Amino acid sequence: MIGLDTNVLVRFLVDDDPEQGRAARALFDRLTEGDPGFLSREVMIETVWVLERAYRFDRAQIAGALSGMLDAAELVIEAGEDIALALERYRKGGAGMADHMIRIAADRAGCATVYTFDRKAAAQGGMTLLT
Repeated sequence: MIGLDTNVLVRFLVDDDPEQGRAARALFDRLTEGDPGFLSREVMIETVWVLERAYRFDRAQIAGALSGMLDAAELVIEAGEDIALALERYRKGGAGMADHMIRIAADRAGCATVYTFDRKAAAQGGMTLLT
């Protein structure tokens, strides 16, 4: 198994740099179920941020692209079930992807709530606006 950084995943998805895009596609083409690539939670969250900020992708485009990654047998995605749930919530609007992941992690840890100053995050439920 090999790890994949955010910039490799973004180049694979966006293909805006011919040389790096070609290299990323070639690397992904070599991955197999027996010798997969690994995407950490941090890479998935950072990829959302980059696609939103730098490339102005909308939530449906981002959720669709990353959901496809979850279905790929040649990829191992850390906390894949959490990522899938967060993407489902993220696609609907409101809080950001990182906020959804924070809430899911807190739920798994048995937290009663997550205190935040972020109004959008607090509006999703399971998080409390600290005033």
